[in-house]
Amino acid sequence: MDIKTIELKKTILEDNDQDADLLREQLKADRTYYINVMSSPGSGKTTTLVSTIHQLQKMADLKIGVMEADIDSDVDAHTIHDETGVAAVQLHTGGMCHLDAEMSRQGLREIGAKELDLVFLENVGNLVCPAEFDTGAVKNAVILSVPEGDDKPLKYPLMFKEADVVLVTKIDAMPAFDFDKERFLENLAGCSDRAPVFFVSGATGEGIELWCEWLLQEVQQWQ
Repeated sequence: MDIKTIELKKTILEDNDQDADLLREQLKADRTYYINVMSSPGSGKTTTLVSTIHQLQKMADLKIGVMEADIDSDVDAHTIHDETGVAAVQLHTGGMCHLDAEMSRQGLREIGAKELDLVFLENVGNLVCPAEFDTGAVKNAVILSVPEGDDKPLKYPLMFKEADVVLVTKIDAMPAFDFDKERFLENLAGCSDRAPVFFVSGATGEGIELWCEWLLQEVQQWQ
């Protein structure tokens, strides 16, 4: 008797990819730009988002929302709303280390994405699982902080392969760490040669305007 083998992970990923494509079609119809922000814990995602939103508010009249995904707590959602005034919702994954397209759809529905120009997803903090699941976002942004080191594209190639844009954060701390910009760019090129890279500091604001100019152009093209 032949035993049939079912590759469950492959099936799950294929189903999610199809669902993600449908979600993008809806976002396009609604003129809502949805960007998935991924990184490890402590990379400065929330601080960078706060600085990004403040800069965007100076540059354009955008309706912005943020979805904060975590296994538990609502600290980041409160931080975003309290410091920027934009709409924010907290998504609890029930122990899962990533978001998929259906989870995104639920969050987008709750935040009222149809009425927004730009929605950020701050995905669950790690450099492995989130890269495997298409959230339905228009683009993927990957954040790497200087203290993490310039070798991370070598250790987590899928994450950087999936990146449409890369932000290197905490550059104000560069003198204290052995982080080589050129070495990082070489390592990144081995995974992806298409992702623009912005070196930024959420604390000082350095580099944030250039990153926001890129993002604003993305939103305008999508709409």
